[in-house]
Order: sequence, then C-alpha cells, then structure tokens
Amino acid sequence: MSKKEKIIAAIDIGTTKIVSIIGRKNENGKLEILSLSKAPSKGVKRGVVQNIEETVNAIRSTIEEIQSKSGVIFSEVFVGIAGQHIKSIRNRGYINRNSDEGEITKDDIRQLIEDMRNIPIEVGEEIIHVLPQNFIVDHETGVKNPVGMSGRRLEGNFHIVIGKVASARNIEKCINRVGLQINELILEPLASSEAVLTDDEKEAGVVLVDIGGGTTDVAVYYDNVIRHTAVIPFGGNVVTHDIKEGCSILNRQAESLKVQYGSALGDIAPADKVVTIPGISGREPKEISFKNLAYIIQSRMEEIIDAVSFEIQNSGFSEKMAAGIVLTGGGALLKHLPQLVKFKTGMDVRIGLPNLHLAGEVDEETNQPMYSTSIGLVLKGFEYSNPNENMNKVTEEVPIALIEEDDFEEEGTNKRSIFEKFKGTLIDIFAENGVKME
Repeated sequence: MSKKEKIIAAIDIGTTKIVSIIGRKNENGKLEILSLSKAPSKGVKRGVVQNIEETVNAIRSTIEEIQSKSGVIFSEVFVGIAGQHIKSIRNRGYINRNSDEGEITKDDIRQLIEDMRNIPIEVGEEIIHVLPQNFIVDHETGVKNPVGMSGRRLEGNFHIVIGKVASARNIEKCINRVGLQINELILEPLASSEAVLTDDEKEAGVVLVDIGGGTTDVAVYYDNVIRHTAVIPFGGNVVTHDIKEGCSILNRQAESLKVQYGSALGDIAPADKVVTIPGISGREPKEISFKNLAYIIQSRMEEIIDAVSFEIQNSGFSEKMAAGIVLTGGGALLKHLPQLVKFKTGMDVRIGLPNLHLAGEVDEETNQPMYSTSIGLVLKGFEYSNPNENMNKVTEEVPIALIEEDDFEEEGTNKRSIFEKFKGTLIDIFAENGVKME
C-alpha cells in the first residue's frame, strides 16, 4: 500500500461481528469508505478472543472481500481492543528542568510520557494508551500545551489505559495469521468517540456509551479532554440470553424478537399484542406478549444503565456533562432505549451515527451505530499516520506516541518502520523547538 494514497485499513473484532474497512480522505479532509465487509464473530466472548481459528477465518473472509471489491492490497491494519480486562487509572508525573529560562519542549513532554509508561502495574498487564489531560508549569494549573513556556517544574495529569498482555497478543496472533501486521492497537471507545462525537460536545461534557454485543464501552469527555474510559463486560448478548431463557426459545429466535419487536420500556408496550414463535422440532408454537418481552429487555438494560451511571460518577465529572449521553453501537437501535436512559440518568440523550466525518452522501447501510467503532478506527488511523497534522495537539496521544522511540522496539509490531518514515520530518519539527534528535 503506497503512503501517497493515504489509504487506511482497520479491523473491528467484536463479539457478534468482525468488520474490516478501508478508507481514504478526500481533498476536503472528509473520509471516503472504499470498502466494508462484516462476518459473524464466533470466536470472541465479551470482547476477548477465545477461539483463534474461528476468529482468523472470520477476519480472512472480510479481508479477502474488501481487497477484492476495492482492488487495494494492504499489509498493515489498525485494530480495536476492548474487553472486560480493560481498566483505566489516573496518574500525575513531574520533571524538574535544569533551568527555568529555557523553553519547555516536546522532549520534556516525551519524558513525562515515558515516565508514565514505567509506572508499576500488575503482572500480565501492559499500558495501551497514555493520554495527557493537562499540565502544570511552576504551579500554574490547567495548561493544555506547555510547549514554548518557561518554567523549572513541569507536571502532567494523565489518563492511562491498561489491558492484559495475553488478550493483546491473541489479537495480534489472529491478525498475523492472515498475513497482516498491526499498525496500532486502539481502545475501541476512543475510536467510537472519534466517529460520533462533535467538538462542541467534547468541550461541554459528554458521555459516549457504545453498546456492543458483548461489552458496553464508556468514554467521558470534558473541556475537549478524555477524562475516563471503561469497558462494562456485558452488552446486547445478555439481553438476547434473557429473552431466550425467559421465553424458553432458541437463541436466534430471541435475537430476532429483540430486533423486530423489542422495546426498552415495558409500561408503554401494548398488552394485547403477541408474536407467535414456531415450536422446536414440531412442538406447539409459543405466543409471546409484547409487554412481557419489553419487561425482560427493560430489566437487563436498566442493569447496563446502572453500570454506566457508576462509571460516570467514578469519572468525577458527573455534574459537568452538559451535552449528556450519546448512545452508539448495535445495541443503541433498541426501540425506546434513549427514553429509558434519559429517565434513569436525567441526562439528555441522542443516538450517535458515524457520519460526522464521512464525505458526500453517506450510504445508509454504512451510516449505522454498529459501524461507529470501525469507522472511528480508520479516523484514528489517519491521526497516527499523519503526525504533522496533529503535532500541536499535545493533549492528543497520537503525536507523542509516534515520537516515543523506545516503543518502536515492541516485538511483533512495525512501529520501527513508521518511525523511519517520519524521522526526517520529526527532526525538522524538533529543531524548530530547539530540540536535538539523534
């Protein structure tokens, strides 16, 4: 794949589906989707790969389809990571500079980032993202970009995302087995946020809730900075399971019921309407009340909303969410879910569609909440691949991650090759800020 083409490929490995997608940006900076393919996901449970072979087969089928349709052959992909093993912490670090006369440089910020990557974590875990939130220069708080300022003591507040090494390696193994390399692992709620949240919402304060099949991802933004992330280990599949058990029917019948006739509000479901389900292997058909179905769904969705509310409170910014909640993911299409969420949380709610950055007339089939993560991964891929466009956004991890040379040594990744591609440009940029780069 030629760098000049600026074509990005991404894979969303979900619990219910695996989506492969490639896109490019037009002259206006909008994203054009060249090809998208999805396949059922049978080897993933709650966002974690549990069957390598089945996952590899699903990935291979989607990759072959988008390469055949688009005519684009690629070797590197951006991949999402989620799952119940993901957790986040907040931490503060500082450095004392030799002099308060010289200007603070990106090299100083890089040193802070590297310090954060060396904090003690549990055995079997690794740091996925280090996201700067704000900086303090000689006790001057709330600094978003300290580069160019003078000061002796530089402090930073960081949001650190941690995951299990084994889960990341299993994802990498699946990608490698189809002949591809992982360019970068990206936390899925960060990708979804990129696709559906507006800058105004991020500034005012907003909660992204991505309801997938196996997990519900949460991301809290305030003042244009990511403040909290979490992965809740259940999603739409538990609703389907409850319907299956409560109505004594097959799983596929339960899923069909949920999608076609389901509602998240039992009180407004019609009591006089029923749907007839064929009996198993010639047995008598079953009649299921719309109201009973809705109460089953509402009960489980309230549990998910309660878990989301806990994470919002845990963020410490629950009183500052002026833009409310944005629901996305396949589970967001459940009828009357926005009304239930608004009733339970007291916050404004809207459905997030991934059309903010798409070019031209958006294909209705693509502009669905279930593809928010996939499209967001492509958008984040452009950020990682174009460090010059984001070099001044110090509160974004992308440019800092690309200049962390130590990280390019990780086994099984091709970050070293990316570093070499951009090394000359980075040297020029650093030179303008008075930083020597060997």
